[in-house]
Amino acid sequence: MVNIGMTIGLMPVIGIPLPFFSYGGSSLWSFTILLFILIKLDSYRTFVLR
Repeated sequence: MVNIGMTIGLMPVIGIPLPFFSYGGSSLWSFTILLFILIKLDSYRTFVLR
């Protein structure tokens, strides 16, 4: 289904990189920074809810 959608032009041929598995340093850095931001926000949220 996905392959047919890409061939017809209904779905994008270029996808998003998989977190921590895709080749390339920029993807690795961006997902790592995003992960640290989300962990920091989650720890702050539990501190505020007490």
